[in-house]
Amino acid sequence: MSTPTMSNAGLQGKASAANASESFDAALIATMKTQRIQDFFFHKITLLFALTVLLMLGGIIVSLFVGAWPAFHEFGPGFITRVEWDPVNDQYGAAIAIFGTLATSVIALLIAFPVSFGVALFLTEICPSRLRQPLGTAVELLAGVPSIIYGMWGLFVFAPLFAEYVQPVLQATLGQLPVIGALFKGPMTGIGILTAGLILSVMIIPFIASVMRDVFEVVPAVLKESAYGLGCTRWEVVRKVVLPYTKTGVVGGVMLGLGRALGETMAVTFVIGNAQRLSWSLFASGNSIASTLANEIAEASTPLHVSSLFALGLILFVITFIVLAAAKMMLMGMARKEGAK
Repeated sequence: MSTPTMSNAGLQGKASAANASESFDAALIATMKTQRIQDFFFHKITLLFALTVLLMLGGIIVSLFVGAWPAFHEFGPGFITRVEWDPVNDQYGAAIAIFGTLATSVIALLIAFPVSFGVALFLTEICPSRLRQPLGTAVELLAGVPSIIYGMWGLFVFAPLFAEYVQPVLQATLGQLPVIGALFKGPMTGIGILTAGLILSVMIIPFIASVMRDVFEVVPAVLKESAYGLGCTRWEVVRKVVLPYTKTGVVGGVMLGLGRALGETMAVTFVIGNAQRLSWSLFASGNSIASTLANEIAEASTPLHVSSLFALGLILFVITFIVLAAAKMMLMGMARKEGAK
């Protein structure tokens, strides 16, 4: 009597299990379809974002080239080496602005790199824990100060002090040397190429120091502890462990700061002097590409003047591209050497 009942119960159990398995398979298939649809849209949306960036970059390049073409057609490739910049006679050249841009950026980088390196090392390796957070926050706050504030401070506070106390000392010491002495002679007005480079260095120090601090902090503690355990000094740990591990990030931070210096506008405009002339003296006034654009773009009255300003913008874009490309190639070379080793 009980055998048919047990048999029916077994069949019902198998049927329920089969139905549950089918339901599970259906739910799994539906989930996989949903995930594939989400993956498809995620891929296309992110691709659209990436293409938008490329399209914007391409649009900027095309716009600069179209705007700069009349100037290059009028003056030829010699526009880059022409010193004359005379809006009255509609004669233009980029040499003064290019020199000012490169000179101020190099000065800024020569000063900012060692200072930023020291700040980052102090914050990560030496600084007491109770001071690390406040000092790190202070560095980050400096990076957020608007450039026009640096320019106003440089013109009204730094430049008078620089002219009264620093430039006479530089002229009396470095200005007397046989080779580099010409760089430190000239009018001691407090504004000029050197002042602009110093203000730029103050501006880019927070950027480089913040990036270096972040990359120094990702070095595994076990590597540094192992080096200390072997008897290495703090400097040996930094030189043989920290720097090899973080050199890519260090170069990236330096390039970030250099890119900021190359394109800085308002701070340089305040303190560079805005004079269209070349001089061996770093005390003399000069001009940069960004400051020239800021000063003259609203007052350009002739098509050739406007086109020359577009040509300066295109040259600045090319300079920045070359700097970033050189940094990328240097990093690739370093990676190849590591692989060879």
